[in-house]
Amino acid sequence: MSDQSGNHQARPAAPAGGTAPGNGRMAMSRRPGGGPMGGGPGGHMGMGLGEKARDFKGTMKSLVRYLGSYKLAIAVIMIIAAGSTVFTIIGPKILGQATTTLFQGVVAKLGGTGTIDFVSIAHTLLFVIGLYLVSALLTYVQGWIMAGVSVKITYRFRKDISEKINRMPLRYFDGTNHGEVLSRITNDVDTVNRTFSQSLTQIVTSATSVIGVLIMMFSISWTMTIVALAIIPLSMVVVSMIIKRSQKYFRMQQDYLGHVNGHVEEMYGGHVVMKAFNGEAKSIETFSGMNTKLYEAGWKSQFLSGMMMPIMMFIGNLGYVAVSILGGWLAVQKAITVGDIQAFIQYVRNFTQPITQLANISNVLQQTAAAAERVFEFLNEDEEVPEAVQPVTLSNIEGRVDFKNVHFGYLPDKVIIKDFSAVAEPGHKIAIVGPTGAGKTTMVKLLMRYYDVSSGAIMIDGHNIKELSRLDLRKSFGMVLQDTWLFNGTVMENIRYGRPDATDDEVIEAAKTAHADHFIRTLPHAYNMVINEEANNISQGQMQLLTIARAILADPKILILDEATSSVDTRTEILIQKAMDNLMKERTSFVIAHRLSTVRDADLILVMRDGDIVEQGRHEELLAQGGFYSEIYNSQFDFVEAV
Repeated sequence: MSDQSGNHQARPAAPAGGTAPGNGRMAMSRRPGGGPMGGGPGGHMGMGLGEKARDFKGTMKSLVRYLGSYKLAIAVIMIIAAGSTVFTIIGPKILGQATTTLFQGVVAKLGGTGTIDFVSIAHTLLFVIGLYLVSALLTYVQGWIMAGVSVKITYRFRKDISEKINRMPLRYFDGTNHGEVLSRITNDVDTVNRTFSQSLTQIVTSATSVIGVLIMMFSISWTMTIVALAIIPLSMVVVSMIIKRSQKYFRMQQDYLGHVNGHVEEMYGGHVVMKAFNGEAKSIETFSGMNTKLYEAGWKSQFLSGMMMPIMMFIGNLGYVAVSILGGWLAVQKAITVGDIQAFIQYVRNFTQPITQLANISNVLQQTAAAAERVFEFLNEDEEVPEAVQPVTLSNIEGRVDFKNVHFGYLPDKVIIKDFSAVAEPGHKIAIVGPTGAGKTTMVKLLMRYYDVSSGAIMIDGHNIKELSRLDLRKSFGMVLQDTWLFNGTVMENIRYGRPDATDDEVIEAAKTAHADHFIRTLPHAYNMVINEEANNISQGQMQLLTIARAILADPKILILDEATSSVDTRTEILIQKAMDNLMKERTSFVIAHRLSTVRDADLILVMRDGDIVEQGRHEELLAQGGFYSEIYNSQFDFVEAV
């Protein structure tokens, strides 16, 4: 009679029966790195596909504010980058003087009126080399500082996202694809990081180059400068047209990257079920569809942005030709020197290049804004209800749990737990039974404050659980769920997860109490055997015994047990039942019962139906009433006889 659905599809709302939106199992049962076995994007997918960043200016302002303590370092980087660029800009003008000196010397020598002043030329060249060396040194310094800053910003982003995940309500993850969250913490943060490490200083150097080169060009010839500037309006038209078309594809690319990640993560996490139901073809078809759309968006965005460089180079060459012709005519008119022509041509080339870079960077900034907006959107999601200002600390928990007129709904207008009232005395075993969708798992989620009740109260030792910090509350509970959760690590480490400061002897003693010590010692390397990522190098029953040992080691005062003997052999079932009996001694225990024959000794049985407690009492009392409990209890035996 389990309410644990095998379908782990993400859904935006709860069904009428009362299971949580999304997967029926509790979040604690998920394996690290593994997601639900099916489903797709839920209600928190962010912006629609194909959209650009909805608020480019607002996002960039948020990004600037987020820099915080790094603003001074970034300002220093920008000053150094600007200084490096200035030294580079001065070079052509000085080289022009050397060219003029050389040209005049050659003319004088040919006319027999003088010689070439090689000393002056050498001094000029050495000075220019010095300028370029200083520029290179400054570039190295700003690159080194920027690398450190960008890595720190990336670290802070991921740290904030990680901490945000721990503060977010379970409701968000019940309705959001896991790959979508993963994409934000990896791909989107990487996009922002690339902008800081590569593009930020380029913006400064390009802008400085444009301004500095323009000043130097005007200092040589204003007429040649006007001709050179004539290409800018044409360049801006081309840039704006390309940006307008490429912008949406960069956003689409980020979105579909999240969808592809989510699908791969889901299929890998549930590959056993996928293969069992011959879902390979369907999975490949779904992946191919998403991947095709990602390819199309990526191809279009890269193609359009890639067009910018050759088009800008072509436009730049047009200006280059015009300047060369005009410069030759002015030199003939003796309006400028040969060295000035050489310097000006260099400046024209240096002028179009930073404009092209700025055009390319504009695309990068659009992609950065799209990625940053997704990250900030996640960081701005609603968090759990704040903790009490002065939380109550329970130093010695007795284990009395009192449900007082509890009402709850996953949606405000859809109440599924209606006027739930019950009392669990310290040390008692409380069984929660009922058909699928009755609300059994929902009650456990309310106990752990994964969700808060809509009205009413849940009390522990007379204190409303809202008065306790979530940390202290959850430390009071131990959980053994039907879907076991083990991570990639040794047997010792997996058991010690229940109490990280436990000694090896305490871990071994907990394993003995859980009847797990014997099988552990038969494993290769015993307690030091590494459980692989899929935990498929030990059996299902052995996994369950390890989770019971973990709960015993934690030594909680209140237990939540989801019977886990349905998929093991009879001998292992007996061992697990003995281990669970040892675990429940002198502890208040809430048992989600699937086979009613296993809870006949419960001190109190709560019979749930459609979110309500329709009956409560001991096993014999409920059978004598001949009500709903009696009906579902006898139906199990009727089913066996029919088979």
